Amino acid sequence: MSSFIVYPAIDIRDGKCVRLQQGDYNQETIYNDSPVSVAKSWEEQGGKFIHLVDLDGAKAGHPVNDAIIGTIAKNAGVPVQVGGGLRTLADVEKLLGLGVSRVIIGTAAINDHAFTEAVLAKYGDKVAIGIDARGGYVATHGWLNTSEVRAEDLAKELAAKGAETFIYTDISRDGMMQGPNIEGILSMAATSGKTVIASGGVTSLDDLLRLSVHSGSGIGGAIVGKALYTGNIDLAEALQALDSK
Repeated sequence: MSSFIVYPAIDIRDGKCVRLQQGDYNQETIYNDSPVSVAKSWEEQGGKFIHLVDLDGAKAGHPVNDAIIGTIAKNAGVPVQVGGGLRTLADVEKLLGLGVSRVIIGTAAINDHAFTEAVLAKYGDKVAIGIDARGGYVATHGWLNTSEVRAEDLAKELAAKGAETFIYTDISRDGMMQGPNIEGILSMAATSGKTVIASGGVTSLDDLLRLSVHSGSGIGGAIVGKALYTGNIDLAEALQALDSK
């Protein structure tokens, strides 16, 4: 059995399941009107953990699609992790109260260190730090802004504060179907000494197999979005291939 986890992704905007290209809100493709039914489909195909992003929340700075997220979390027979607009302890507690297994802190990890440290201290392994990078530098606010902080430096700093799981997205790869930035992911895992979940650019079963080879070097899994919706990756087939390794 593989310890490498595939996280099928559901990005929610205006109550629908969508995908953005490189985080651009003007380059949106709607794949399904019901994120709830999509989540059920991923579970039925063998998904062990579902990744949800509240795109409206990421832009607004607070959860927006929490009713849909709560419905998915309560009805899914598998754990759910959620990111997008979590900036306060109250927002985090609300989502965890809705049945979410793990929350993802993104923009606030760089903009509000006191909040991030408080969340890590209180909830520990129920928290993942989402580090989205453009050219090696952290991007914030739904990828709308690029900071002057290096992604690896932020990971190292937050690992020292108690972060155990990071989600690393190379924005240049996201939605482009060009394959993941394995070198960057491995570098972040080595620098932080923690588990890193790969995100952005996973296009094929081969990409998943290449990532899973490094599960002993800190790559704990991969988030897969567009490739599932286009049919480039069949979730059930991919999970079977990984489990037979």
